[in-house]
Amino acid sequence: MVSFIPIPVTLLLVCVTVLYLRGWLRLRATFPQLVSRDRVAAFLAGIFCAWLALASPLATLDHQLLSIHMIQHLLLMTGAASLILVGKPVTVLLPVLPESFVGRVARFRSEQTWTAWLGRISSSSVFCWFAGTITVITWHIPAAFALGHHSVWWHELEQASFLLGGMLFWWPVIRPWPSAAREPRWSVPLYLFLATLPCDALSAYLVFCDHVVYRPYLSAPRLLNLSVLQDQQWAGTLMWVAVTLIYVVPAVAITVRLLSARHGHAPAREMQAGLSP
Repeated sequence: MVSFIPIPVTLLLVCVTVLYLRGWLRLRATFPQLVSRDRVAAFLAGIFCAWLALASPLATLDHQLLSIHMIQHLLLMTGAASLILVGKPVTVLLPVLPESFVGRVARFRSEQTWTAWLGRISSSSVFCWFAGTITVITWHIPAAFALGHHSVWWHELEQASFLLGGMLFWWPVIRPWPSAAREPRWSVPLYLFLATLPCDALSAYLVFCDHVVYRPYLSAPRLLNLSVLQDQQWAGTLMWVAVTLIYVVPAVAITVRLLSARHGHAPAREMQAGLSP
């Protein structure tokens, strides 16, 4: 199946990149410390991940190897989604968007309308966790997978949902502006740990299953001398290892930072206690 989106998606990503860099240069002239070069690099890396998954030559192989299909999902949901959010896209893009559009969005956020209510719901950790998890599980149901495999439109919807679901999932972890911290920071490692469980269950099923789960690959051209079952096992292993590392590393980093901050305040409290009469 030949996708119709590589050139349009490439042009769209180029336009977004140009707008982002233009907005960053404007911000840098007034607020040089607001968005660092590291965040800009993260955003550009996220755009590159999205291009790899959607419009690069790699994207043309996902109907021949389940492993490539799994790499696409990982690039969109864990790579592109998280790195783009690290780049503070809302902060950087606001200066280059039309003032009428920015004012309308601000009014919708401030007024007690259904859009404000929807914004509060969509920023909750529970909603974001289920959005990411349901996206992964739903598209790996064999019937839904076959639908995306045989239909261009459903395939593009699948990829778009992985990118959107990934951004929702990473939103409570990265907390880019204008999100507000509603849950304590110590809940983030638990959030990430719980997210590994359904992914680990799915990947373990693919690794240890003794039959082909996604039958459309039975008629696909074989690459790299891999059988369909071997390809399935490689895809499950890739998902298992990648998701575990990608979720555990930030969870450990946040835990270490929280513990360091707690121990850093301990001497100050002891000193205050010693100086008090």
